[in-house]
Parts: sequence; C-alpha cells; structure tokens
Amino acid sequence: MSEYQAPLKDMQFVINELANLSQINALPVFEDATPDLIEAVLEQAGILASGVFSPLNQPGDEHGTFIENDVVVSPPGFAEAYQQFVENGWQGIGQSTEFGGQGLPYLVHSSVSEMWNSANLSLALCPLLTSGAIEAIHTHATDELKQQYLAKMVSGEWSGTMNLTEPQAGTDLAAVRTRAERNGDHYRIKGQKIFITWGAHEMTSNIVHLVLARLPDAPAGVKGISLFLVPKFLPDADGNPGERNDLKVVSLESKLGIHASPTCVMSYGDSEGAIGYLIGEENNGLTCMFTMMNNARLEVGMQGVSLSERAYQRALAFAQERVQGNAYAQEGRVTIIHHPDVRRMVMQMRAIAEASRALAYVTVAESDLAHNMESDAARAKHQARVDLFVPIVKAWCTEMAQEATYLGVQVHGGMGFIEETGAAQHMRDARIITIYEGTTGIQALDLMGRKIMRDKGQAVGEFIDELKNFEMELKKQDGELTRIASHFSRAVNALEDSTQWFLTNVAEQPYLAGSIGASYQMLAGNVACGWLMARSAIAAQRHIDAGSNDIFYQNKIKTAVYFAEQILPRSEGLQTIIKTGADSIMSIDVSDF
Repeated sequence: MSEYQAPLKDMQFVINELANLSQINALPVFEDATPDLIEAVLEQAGILASGVFSPLNQPGDEHGTFIENDVVVSPPGFAEAYQQFVENGWQGIGQSTEFGGQGLPYLVHSSVSEMWNSANLSLALCPLLTSGAIEAIHTHATDELKQQYLAKMVSGEWSGTMNLTEPQAGTDLAAVRTRAERNGDHYRIKGQKIFITWGAHEMTSNIVHLVLARLPDAPAGVKGISLFLVPKFLPDADGNPGERNDLKVVSLESKLGIHASPTCVMSYGDSEGAIGYLIGEENNGLTCMFTMMNNARLEVGMQGVSLSERAYQRALAFAQERVQGNAYAQEGRVTIIHHPDVRRMVMQMRAIAEASRALAYVTVAESDLAHNMESDAARAKHQARVDLFVPIVKAWCTEMAQEATYLGVQVHGGMGFIEETGAAQHMRDARIITIYEGTTGIQALDLMGRKIMRDKGQAVGEFIDELKNFEMELKKQDGELTRIASHFSRAVNALEDSTQWFLTNVAEQPYLAGSIGASYQMLAGNVACGWLMARSAIAAQRHIDAGSNDIFYQNKIKTAVYFAEQILPRSEGLQTIIKTGADSIMSIDVSDF
C-alpha cells in the first residue's frame, strides 16, 4: 500500500504557468515569494505530508476518536504530528508577519494545504479551521482581541473553530437559538452547537471558538445574529490559558468518514454562561462569519483537489501492480493498467485532479491580487473574479472528487470494497466535502443569485469574453492542441448561451435559479477547467519547443487533450438540461410525493 507523494512538479507548474506567480511576486508585500523559495517550501511540506501525516491516515481512520473522562482522545500519533507541524511554522505560512506569520501569499498556503489534506484529511481539518478563525479575527475583531489571541493562533499553539450549526438550524441560520447577554465588557453565551469540527481535543493548550448567537433585543432573522470569540480557557494576565470557561463537549458524532476528526456537540453556558467577546458589531455576525466561511469554502474546494489526487495515486499504484488477464499485443498475463477500461478510469482521475488543482490555485492567486494590488480598480477587478469563482471551486472540485474517489474504488475491483486497501476511505471521506461549508445546492444559489443576478451577469460576462479571446489564441495552435480547440469552442458557446438564457428567463420563473443552479455551476466549472487545461497544454508546448524532452510536458498535453475530449463535452449536455428549466423538477406537487 503506497503512501502519499506530493505532486510537486505539477503544483509548481500550475503556480508558475497559470496562477500569476510573477504578478504576485511583483507586489511589494510578496517580493520574497520567489519561485526558488516556493519550490523549497513545497519540498519541505511534501516531506512532512508524506513522511508524518500520511502514515497516520489509515490507522487514524481505524482508531477514530472517543471521549474518556470528559476528554476527547485522538488517534495515536496525531498530537505528535500536529506538534511537528507547529514547530515548523506551517500554521502561519500565509499569515501576517505582524502576529508572527511568514507573510507568504495565500497561494502558497493553499498549495501546502493541498498536501496536508491529501495525506491526512482528518488531521488537516484542525489547522484549516484555525486559519479561517484567524482570518475572521484579523478582519473584524478589536485590536485588543487581536493582540491577545492572534499570535498564539498563528503559531498553531492555540487552535480555532467555527460554531454555526444547531439541531434546528443548519443552513437556515435565522433559526439560531444560542443566546448572548451583555455582562460588562463581555457577554455570557448559552446554547448548544452541533457538527463542530475539532471542537474539543488535547493537541493544543487552548481552543478559540467563534460562536454565532442572538442578543435578547436582536431583530428577527439573520440580521439579529452576532459573532463571539469564546475561548476554552480564559487567558490570564500573562496571556496563558487560565480559568476554564463554561463550555464542554457533550458527545461526538458517529460518521461515514473523517473518523479521526472529532465532530463535536458543544454545550455553552451550563452554569453561569460561557464568557465571550464580541467580534465586529452587534447583530452583524453573519458578515463576520462569512469572512471565515469564504476562506473555508476555498479550503474545502482544495480538499476536493487533495482527495482526487490521493485517490488517483493509490489507484495508479494498484493498477501498476495488480496482475489480471491478457491484453492486446502483450505477452503473458499483464498488470491491469494495460486494459483500456482501467486506463480510462485512471486517466479520468488524473484529469480531474489536475484540472481541479488548476482551478483552485488560480482562484486563490486571484485572492492574493484582490487583497494586495495597489489601485482600487485593480483590487475590485480581481475580487469580482474571486467572488464568481469561489462557489464554482467549492462545488466543482468537491463534486468531481466524488467521481474520482468512486473510480478509485472501481479500479481496485473487489479489493476496493475492502477497507484494507484504503481506497474506500477516500470515498467515505470525500462524501462530506460537498456538504459542509455550504452544500452544492447552497453554492449554486450563491452563484446564481449573489454572483450573476445581482450584477446582471457582468462578472460572468467578462469571464466569457476572456474565454472567447483565448479561443482565438487556441485556434492558432497546431499539433495535438488542434484536438482541443473545437471542444473548447462548443463548451464556451454552451456557457454563454446558458447564461443569456438564464438572465432572460429568471425574472419570469421564480424556481429557475434553484432548479438549474447546480447544473450551471458544473457547466461553469467544466468550461473554466477546460480553459485552464488548454492553457496548460500551450505552456507545456512552449517548454517542448524550447528544447525540453521532459515527459512531464508531453503528458501535460495528453491529459489536456483527454479532458477536452472526455470531460469537456459534458458542457453541451448540461446546456440542454439547463434550458429545460424548472418545469419537470417542480411538476409533482409536494403532497403527491
């Protein structure tokens, strides 16, 4: 059974050729983020991921987590691996130097995050949530709270969580019942939260919970929600963990996957009330939480990349070793990689992993530019692209990970159904990523409503114009690249036509956005990935034309051709589905089901 190996060559290729590293590196704040430095960072992260995180993944899944004497017990080796992660400064790699971070681009943070999640998704969830909490505190909290908490969170000495969900309030946050009452310079929090990832553990000396709650005089609905920082231990005068706060873990969920990550039911205020501190303004908590959630949605999209890559590696290794049957033009019994249908599945997984990586990396690079360009106009331009792409990254990368991990089991055949091979774990773990931080349907509503209807299609129209300009460049290519062009043109036309049809009809059809949104965002993801895979092929051809005989570049072109011929044509089918509208979806009355 093979351990994870970081795909460093493809990661560096995407960073350098597609993700605007040169433009990011030209920004004064990132002038140290040179290709050589990033290459060294990725290599070191790969060593930790493959040598420390990965060997714990399957044993951790088998061991799981449990509560013993009111303490959450993590799998053996997890605490030591996390400590090694902290000692090497990985939590703060993309964080502000003001609070002890290394100040590297978000692009670098996300790249190493891919490795942690590929190697051990359950363990990687702990620093992922901490990163989101840091972002929310850094953006919205008072200077006093920043000074008190951020340095220890940036170092990884303290971890963070997000507390939104309650038994009666999942996506519908207007139904949140957790209460907060003013008490001098702080608040008292009372209520219960569920599905709190790494809500309780002993790997860090403190846990900083970000909790949504409602004040007694708050307006109804989501406009009456506030966000509070609620630490497990209240810091003492020296800033170290002091008195235990009035909060506890009640139970752990029994889950389909991510068994080694404790998913907690948390109780706040069983006695006098947990002490919490307001982040942002009263009744404006959702705005603050969305800072964290948008970060998390990109990170979960990256989990889709990670699991697709890991499933591909495991399936490929098995296909290269498993001997079964005979194959055309081969003597004797052969390894199953020689069978065309196995080749189809392995190529599908490879193309999904590479396309997902390109889409995710390009989006986080846009985020770096949106936050750090000098002019307001430039920042706004890049932010519009980020806003458009976030729901696409979250939905497309996670949905396609279902396909990749499913195929991983299929490549293994009967052995894939046996836990021993590890293929089934990837499929089980992947199932949550289309759900948490906003389901695929929620991403669709965000894309169709907030991102397309709100600006009347301006941002997506600008993207389509860019695609059409690139289409002209692609048609000038020769060799194998000519096989991509016609498929790409039809896919772009499908996206443009579907967009115009939606904008023309949505005002007259109230169910339209919710009915076609999931199909539309998969169409948009297909086309965006087709664009990036074609750009990858052109970049690879440049290296070949410059004299490189590296098989990596030849395979990059072949994988791009495969994507264009085997995945991109789904776009036209999605166009047909979209333009049927909502009628058949809504045709059976609720009472008649």
